[in-house]
Amino acid sequence: MLPVSLCLDFGNTTYKAALFHGDRLTEKFTFTPDDALNTIHKLIILHNPGKSILSSVVDHPEGIEELLKEKTRFILLNNSVRLPFLNAYGTPETLGNDRLALVAGLSKQFPGENSLVISVGTCITYNFLARNNAFRGGAISPGLDIRLKGMHEHTDKLPVVKREGHNLLLGYDTESSMRSGAINGLAAEIDGMIDRFRDQYGEINSVLTGGDGAFFESRIKNKIFADPNFLFKGLYAISEHNF
Repeated sequence: MLPVSLCLDFGNTTYKAALFHGDRLTEKFTFTPDDALNTIHKLIILHNPGKSILSSVVDHPEGIEELLKEKTRFILLNNSVRLPFLNAYGTPETLGNDRLALVAGLSKQFPGENSLVISVGTCITYNFLARNNAFRGGAISPGLDIRLKGMHEHTDKLPVVKREGHNLLLGYDTESSMRSGAINGLAAEIDGMIDRFRDQYGEINSVLTGGDGAFFESRIKNKIFADPNFLFKGLYAISEHNF
């Protein structure tokens, strides 16, 4: 029987979990902070994971870490955890755990190659791993919803605009112009950043992931690997590196 691992990702908008049987992701779950403790307890009872890892960028409910420590071999991801790459980030204490997991995914999938993982969510993070397995950073910019809300909140007359609707390059009114600028501008940013990394580092692998990754996959002109599960795969790689 293959060993079972539980990987948890607590983000700004959703709490998610994934089960791995061996190195294969078999199931994913999404739940609310209020349901987190009960959901995790049920997953442990049903699947009996031998190990677990938690990446959290929020203040999660009390009791979750204690439950995971009691029932599994547990890792709370932070900058002191042993990583499968060299973390040369200038301020590791400020580095988001989600970015650590994403870079671990690059190290696992593209060993010895220059690689960039782009996570499109509340914010967009660009994380570059050099072929010598060293991570020094990347870039962070506002995500789609922040861009749409920001135009309304920081002006007197621009309206609230949802992402759904007319999205040709040429907006025909204020709403469609704002949507075009936010969506097409963000897609152009991603393409431009990939190009700039290639200009500086030569040929690179590019991975697109995150909650809005699927939304932008068809809008990117560069060749990319789209993988909505890439963060979970990175968490699993860190767990394997430590146990």
